[in-house]
Amino acid sequence: MRLLLDTHILIWALALPDHLSRQARAHLDDPENTVTASLVSMWEIAVKRSVHAASIPIPAADLPGLCAESGINLLDIRPRHIEQVETLPFHHRDPFDRLLIAQARVEPMRLLTHDQVLAAYGESVIVV
Repeated sequence: MRLLLDTHILIWALALPDHLSRQARAHLDDPENTVTASLVSMWEIAVKRSVHAASIPIPAADLPGLCAESGINLLDIRPRHIEQVETLPFHHRDPFDRLLIAQARVEPMRLLTHDQVLAAYGESVIVV
């Protein structure tokens, strides 16, 4: 299965693994799964750290290297991802999460998240 990590899952996987649920760990550790993070998460981390750096343990600049070390692929933001955002219902208002959902649908991938609200987007989401 092709997995796209929500920003919280990505941060937990890289810096706070004790925060991951057993189900999340099982998905991440499954050798059959391809694990990907989006540059959307790098952007979200940069924005949130600019407001309150202590709330996010990973600087945005470190994300590409940490992902490479962990075997996590990086996904660029492409025009078709942005176009898909226009078609999404407003189940969730967060622009970062909406772009992640759009990417999951376009690629196709399954977004691995802990955010129950995102489950409203259906098969594109796995809530752990």
